[in-house]
Amino acid sequence: MQKKWWYGKIAYQIYPRSFKDSNGDGIGDLKGIISKLDYLKDLGVDIIWLSPVYVSPQIDNGYDIADYRSIGKEFGSMDDFKELLSEVHAKDMKLIMDLVVNHCSSEHELFRKALADPYGPEGQCFYFVKGHEDGTPPDNLRSYFGGSVWEKVTGFEDLWYLHYFAKEQPDLNWYNPALRQRVYDMMNWWLDLGIDGFRVDAIMNIAKDLTFPGLAPDDEGDGMCACGRMTAKLADKAPALLKDMRDHTYGPRGAFTVGEAFGLNPEILNDIYGKDGAFSSVFDFTVRELFEKKPGYYAYEKPSVKLYRDGNFKGQELAMKTGMVSVITENHDEPRAVSFYLRKDLQNAQGAKVLATAFLFLRGLPFIYQGQELGMTKTDFNEPGEFRDLLSFTEYQKCLKHGFSKKQALECVSLHTRDQSRTPMLWDKSKNAGFSDGTPWIRLHQDWKKLNVSVQGEDPDSVLNWYKTLIRIRKSPDLEECFACGAFAPLPCPDDSFMAYRRYDEKKEIRVYANFSEKSFTIKDDAALIVSTGDITRKDGSLMIGPGSAAVTGRDLK
Repeated sequence: MQKKWWYGKIAYQIYPRSFKDSNGDGIGDLKGIISKLDYLKDLGVDIIWLSPVYVSPQIDNGYDIADYRSIGKEFGSMDDFKELLSEVHAKDMKLIMDLVVNHCSSEHELFRKALADPYGPEGQCFYFVKGHEDGTPPDNLRSYFGGSVWEKVTGFEDLWYLHYFAKEQPDLNWYNPALRQRVYDMMNWWLDLGIDGFRVDAIMNIAKDLTFPGLAPDDEGDGMCACGRMTAKLADKAPALLKDMRDHTYGPRGAFTVGEAFGLNPEILNDIYGKDGAFSSVFDFTVRELFEKKPGYYAYEKPSVKLYRDGNFKGQELAMKTGMVSVITENHDEPRAVSFYLRKDLQNAQGAKVLATAFLFLRGLPFIYQGQELGMTKTDFNEPGEFRDLLSFTEYQKCLKHGFSKKQALECVSLHTRDQSRTPMLWDKSKNAGFSDGTPWIRLHQDWKKLNVSVQGEDPDSVLNWYKTLIRIRKSPDLEECFACGAFAPLPCPDDSFMAYRRYDEKKEIRVYANFSEKSFTIKDDAALIVSTGDITRKDGSLMIGPGSAAVTGRDLK
């Protein structure tokens, strides 16, 4: 395997609205991020992924971009961004930006011009399509946020425009060379500014069937079908477009890219992130896809350690044949893992440490999401009005439609909502956990007085310090090569709540054991103990691993 500059690194996702507010308006900003760079460096972070900070009406929390070359005033200024980039590089870290180019905002100048003249050159940058003679939309696809993917165009009664997400997020027409060139020029502008790459949002959706035939209705009873099914059906059409993007932008520069690519089938993996793939890496969403194959929160699989383990193992084995994935346990679209996957009595610091051990030694580039390193649990949302995510309101109504009581609907949405990961970062015991002097834009976690950076920094047994320990081990000179490029193989697991695997290369073998069950297990393993947490006992060439405990062992093979 040809080793790239990003192999062996640790990445960290910042959700700027919720990271650190410097001016008291309740919204995190760039100056707030700058003030916390030493914290990230001390944690062991090498690459920072910055979620959108562009000009946006914030219909979808910044993933609806109105100006790709300007910073939203709530986050600061372009000068603030340049200072952030300079400080990140001065601390020997890298910065990647969120690239949202399946769609833009309906407030974007290009779309405004397109609305005025759908048949003109700007209109060709989007999908304006005539509906059926009976007045119905061109096809029956349902958007990710509910309702049709089609919106009528005012003043052109027979025309509709396409939006796979909110109606304020019109899809860009990637089959138009002029549109692609606009995107490439924008990307190269950011690369010229000095950023180190991109996280590429929802990118498999760029593949469209231009006949817009629709699909057979799913089981929602509205005659529509989830647009994600069309994306999955057309997955093999995307690589050619993505490689063209690579070749005209980040590819020749050696910049790092990680794709948010759902619905990948094994036949196209090499074209997406293999040796000649469009991206340096993709996020491993094997676990998440087990949930999202269902039509809504009301029908999602019950979360479990077994689901987490089996999904990760499947993703790891697929990646072994292809390239290097980026592994995640949390991000801005997923709930807090400790409360999501673990049983009640492990939804605490000890459970978070065991989960961190299982996660951080997987093969690939680990992305830590802000607050994950604190073992943040779910926030208690007390009523639907406390949600801020557009999708949460859609899912709440779905739950009611499928017979849930209001209480049951709230509990269901609270478990799965994207808002769980978007509550403010917890820094200290001062007002609003040190996030802001003003009123935070979204509610604060109820345990902020003890579940924060300041308290955990002073506790050698905290989740935060455990993350630091694991990161140091992953980067240690004698183990770094094995963790960065070594192979992965699952080990026999004595229980559905037990996760065990090995990492190895020609020189080293490392074994990871994470026991989330209520039982103790004795494993035959006489290798040296590298690190452990919880109840771990050595005896007669075996390792006894108690409930809620984890251990990592290693041996030289040469």
